[in-house]
Amino acid sequence: MIVLHEYPLCIVDLTGFRRFVSALQPLFKMVTRNTIRNDIEAHYEEERKRAIEYMATTKSRVAITTDMWTSDHQKKGYMAITTHFIDDNWNLRSVIMRFIYVPAPHTTEAIANELYESLVTWNLDEKLSAVTVDNCTSNDKAVDHLLNKIGKEKLMLKGMMLHMRCRAHILNLIVKDGLDVLKAVIEKISESVVFWTSTPKRVEKFEEIAKFQKVKMGKKLALDCKTRWNSTFTMLHTALPYKAVFERAKKVEKLYDCYPSDYE
Repeated sequence: MIVLHEYPLCIVDLTGFRRFVSALQPLFKMVTRNTIRNDIEAHYEEERKRAIEYMATTKSRVAITTDMWTSDHQKKGYMAITTHFIDDNWNLRSVIMRFIYVPAPHTTEAIANELYESLVTWNLDEKLSAVTVDNCTSNDKAVDHLLNKIGKEKLMLKGMMLHMRCRAHILNLIVKDGLDVLKAVIEKISESVVFWTSTPKRVEKFEEIAKFQKVKMGKKLALDCKTRWNSTFTMLHTALPYKAVFERAKKVEKLYDCYPSDYE
């Protein structure tokens, strides 16, 4: 349950949870968070060994996808590595190989070393078909380092097809370039959304203005994320029906000075 729903390990220390479990089965002895941690790690190791043994017997080559991720609260870098392959029954399978902490600095050599170590641990360095990564210069160099470590003779077409660039990331870069043309407009709408959602009082006032303008309150205003273009689309899509409300709001609220013009 803790793994499935990503509950914190300290749930076993919570009075309410302990009472709930005791009501279900008074004889059950609640374990500590350390026991839970050890059980999870033991279960992971068991599943990992089983996966390694299975993949060692499969005749298919494997492709891996990987990306770096930085946690917000810890400010630490992590790498996720997923392997994809066709099993003996011709079914596409995907297995998360590793989710590991990568110490800074995140150089191309460090990324390549972590990838190579993971492949060797899973005995996949000689069964690799392709590596899909974000389309950036650091990843280009990292794949080159990986190619040198594995050796061209162990790869298909001597590694010519090893490096695959993530098409979702390329699409993201294309759209972001296009959005730069509308940068000033988007910033005004973004600031408007922040202004009218910053406090409950302003939210209430915005709803009152919408009611006065006879604009039906549908979806709530949503702020975009700078690194996700689809969230920018969502923000614009939800803000557009409230055009008349924004126009009226600039007359009602003196502090609101970031409203978009009629042309914008």
